[in-house]
Amino acid sequence: MIKKWFEIITDHRISLRERMFRIVTGICMIALIITLLMGRRVLNVVLLIISLIVMSLIVRYSIRRQRIQMGATAIAVLLLCLFPITFFSAGGFYSGVPEWFVLCFIYVCITLLGRRRVIFFGLCMAETLLCYGIAFYYPQVASLNPQRNSFFDSAFSMIMVGLLTSVLLMFLSQMYEEENALSQRQKKEIEELNRAENHFFSSMSHEIRTPINTIIGLNEIILRESTSDEVAENARNIQGASKLLLSLINDILDISKIKSGKMEIVNVSYETGALFSEIVNMIWIKAREKGLEFKLHIDSSIPSMLCGDEVRIKQILINLLNNAVKYTSEGSVTLSVRCERQGVNRVRVWYSVEDTGQGVKKENIPYLFNAFRRVDEEKNRYIEGTGLGLSIVKQLVALMGGEISVNSVYTKGSKFIVMLDQDIVDERILGTFTLASHSRVQDGEPYRQSFEAPDAHILVVDDNDMNLTVVRKLLSETKIQIDTASSGAECLALTQNHHYDCILMDHLMPEMDGIQCLHALRVQPGGLCQNVPVVALTANAGSDNQLLYRREGFSGYLAKPVSGALLEAAVLSILPKTLIQLNDEVQQADIEKDILIFEQSQRRSVLVTTDSVCDLPLSLRKELGISICPYWSIKSKNCIIVDAML
Repeated sequence: MIKKWFEIITDHRISLRERMFRIVTGICMIALIITLLMGRRVLNVVLLIISLIVMSLIVRYSIRRQRIQMGATAIAVLLLCLFPITFFSAGGFYSGVPEWFVLCFIYVCITLLGRRRVIFFGLCMAETLLCYGIAFYYPQVASLNPQRNSFFDSAFSMIMVGLLTSVLLMFLSQMYEEENALSQRQKKEIEELNRAENHFFSSMSHEIRTPINTIIGLNEIILRESTSDEVAENARNIQGASKLLLSLINDILDISKIKSGKMEIVNVSYETGALFSEIVNMIWIKAREKGLEFKLHIDSSIPSMLCGDEVRIKQILINLLNNAVKYTSEGSVTLSVRCERQGVNRVRVWYSVEDTGQGVKKENIPYLFNAFRRVDEEKNRYIEGTGLGLSIVKQLVALMGGEISVNSVYTKGSKFIVMLDQDIVDERILGTFTLASHSRVQDGEPYRQSFEAPDAHILVVDDNDMNLTVVRKLLSETKIQIDTASSGAECLALTQNHHYDCILMDHLMPEMDGIQCLHALRVQPGGLCQNVPVVALTANAGSDNQLLYRREGFSGYLAKPVSGALLEAAVLSILPKTLIQLNDEVQQADIEKDILIFEQSQRRSVLVTTDSVCDLPLSLRKELGISICPYWSIKSKNCIIVDAML
């Protein structure tokens, strides 16, 4: 039995509270045997036997029924009843019983929780004071105890209380050490599991994006060609389904980053007008297709340029607006933006998304931001989605130090309000921003390449043959000369003998990845492309990857799947202007505005004469990155050599 008891209290599968209850109750049962025998009466022995039986039954019942708190309370009541009997039958404070009152305090503190602990601790104190008071004022109540016995009982009690308390503390200390070691191991396992999970999501995102890139790219080629209405309709359906799948992949990747704490907020300067224009162009068409009215109310006093994470703000608003359009069958969807100055260079912006949709029941609002949970599932079973959007929105808002709230009336509509504090970059106000002046319709327009560059020569590096085919087909109308390489080694072999105007490089490739290939390219002995701009065209999506590629020396970054317009715009911004013939119907400003992900690091050719350098404003020299080397001279015996370098 003792062996089994030890096995139970060391078994980590049993809850810590139950094991502590077993240990402390066992110690108190031993103490009860000792204290009751100190009474030296038959009544004490009878009480001992009854008490042990009752305590055993209480322990058994409370453990089986998982009512540990109730069992501990019952035993505490039993101890409070038994100790006074023993106290007076053993001789009052002229015995060793008073020392045993300490165990009653210990039992209450360890086994009971909350208000019960406070109440029973007070009862223990009151009972102790009451027993001492009665023994002091009415000494005849306590049994007589010879002086020799009282000294012996006191010494024996002190030793036994100290021993049992030490044993109890030793067990508890060992249990806590084991639990701490176990929790550390579990923490390490959880961290490893999180790393494995993040690696899995990242890998799966990359692997899934590769075939999606093929589907979207080749499907765009079908849409470009003159096909029947039926084929065109099927192609548009494929395009919509592919973008939905891509959206789900992005949501899952974002959730995994947020859970692992790797989601970073990157604050940059951005134009508020450009941000709202892009959102309007994405949402207005979706609302029109459902027959909804899209309303826009932008505070004209909002600064024209702010500093914040433009990508995440856009993601938040698009998520909220997409949900509003998705869950609204008739009526309108409204985006409102207002701002309030918080300081000299600080502004608080409220973004409000309101709809006239089905709304949310009051009891479901607390669960609205839970991941993978969709409220009113029965009613929304025909609506696409996983329930990740609002969870991501809430966590992104929290990461940016903002707040989000929701007001909803079931069957009447919902209103989401996001509050974010941002720094002011340009004090000039945005002015009037209307829907009519910033909405465009592009559906049904025939494809026209944005430029032609028959003399341009680019290299595309990717270990996936289908990706190479997609890029070649998407750029075919531009008449660019395109070479391909399926590995980093093949890329270096080609650049050894050929000069290219631009290189599109995949990142994750076997043997030599894109970053290693770029570094080797920059220091390639005799290489003809050491200074050629290299754009990362990869399925590794995310703002953190953009920072990685910028840091490693890439000239730009494009995430797969990439559209033909975005690919053309990126190549157009990199190629030398002398090789480009722009389409007259395509405006250069529109092309550059549509580069959503590509990091603008355009090369500019500036000729500045030595004499005019001093007249250039310092701000212009910094903006254009113009380096200046002043005159320097070398003296010789016969002449002075003077040179000026820019």
